[in-house]
Amino acid sequence: MEERAAEAIVVSGVTKKYKLYAKPTDRLRDALHLTRRRLYHEHLALDHVDLRIRRGETVGIIGTNGSGKSTILKIITGVLTPTEGEVTVDGRISALLELGAGFNMEYNGIDNIYLNGMMIGFSEEEIRARLDDILSFADIGDYVYQPVKTYSSGMFVRLAFAVAINIDPEILIVDEALSVGDVFFQAKCYHKFEEFKEQGKTILFVSHDLSSISKYCDRAVLLHKGRKLGEGTPKKMIDLYKQVLVGQEPVQGTGEKSLLDDEEIREAARRAVDGGDTGEELQYGDGSARIASVALLDDRGRKTHAIIKGSECTITMEVEILRDIAKPIFAFTVKNALGIEITGTNTMIEKAFLDGVKAGEKKKISFRQRIDLQGGDYLLSFGVTGFEGDDFTVYERRYDALSMTVVSDRNTVGYYDMNSRIEIE
Repeated sequence: MEERAAEAIVVSGVTKKYKLYAKPTDRLRDALHLTRRRLYHEHLALDHVDLRIRRGETVGIIGTNGSGKSTILKIITGVLTPTEGEVTVDGRISALLELGAGFNMEYNGIDNIYLNGMMIGFSEEEIRARLDDILSFADIGDYVYQPVKTYSSGMFVRLAFAVAINIDPEILIVDEALSVGDVFFQAKCYHKFEEFKEQGKTILFVSHDLSSISKYCDRAVLLHKGRKLGEGTPKKMIDLYKQVLVGQEPVQGTGEKSLLDDEEIREAARRAVDGGDTGEELQYGDGSARIASVALLDDRGRKTHAIIKGSECTITMEVEILRDIAKPIFAFTVKNALGIEITGTNTMIEKAFLDGVKAGEKKKISFRQRIDLQGGDYLLSFGVTGFEGDDFTVYERRYDALSMTVVSDRNTVGYYDMNSRIEIE
């Protein structure tokens, strides 16, 4: 018997171009070849993207709106055809793309369950055998007998997701659809993700929920303006994504050079893949300020990397101001080892410092607080930001600049201790 390929999905040099017309009549004239003049301009949705997803991996795709995330999922699932390149898929796919894809709005819920199942390749008998599980997971009651055009967006996605995960797919692809479900349904869906991972199924999903990317994904892929900027551990890719969000990335087609050039992105991606979650610091900004030093002090003011749970500590940052800044914001955040931001604050939230600063000034900012995080290892990140008019600007950020170990002999549930006082009468 021939052994199955290690890769469930292989995307090789995929490019997708769209023709954009100023008006519908231009599209018609172009289709009928009524003119030799070019009536459209091309939009490059994907630009020679390569991607390999190994069997049993959970991979997240992140990026800003318009980065090509949904386009690549549609090409993988066969909804769209690439302009160039090839896609190979080894395994039965179940996909939950944009709301409404694959459903007939005039049919009721039961009819759409059978319609979707048959489109994927199941027989009527196989779908009937899974019907109770689908209805139980969707939990929309008698609405399942009503036309889906009468459903709320929440009911619609419940049914769509219930169908997608209960027909025993080998590859599950989800595009941001869970954002319309309530918190209880989302918890049910992510529990199913965990079951799928334990069963060795392949999951590929797009989400703006970075904590979910960190928690569930083995790898993350960062897309921007149709290009793959990097791939590696979720924590590293999320840090790079945050740079993209504030404009610290190559600007395509303008000839401008940003603070993060192509080689720096590739090197950061290589470190993410080769080094894993090592706590390596990532530093960037527009150069208006410099975080000269950071420190974690215990309740006696001594530098340390270990804090006893329940005790007070001080987190400090010393900043050199390199140009006049109207209203700087000094911040820190705490992430766990997966890269999920647990907590954090800044001087604007705390209303602690709202004045301007001048070039040449030095500031020491101290955040003093009690640490009620569960025992474990954490990473501290620091930032100096502000608003230039309406534009949010990063003067300097230092991600994962310090490690912090919380020492505890009693951990409760979740990320921090609620310090409950219990009375029983």
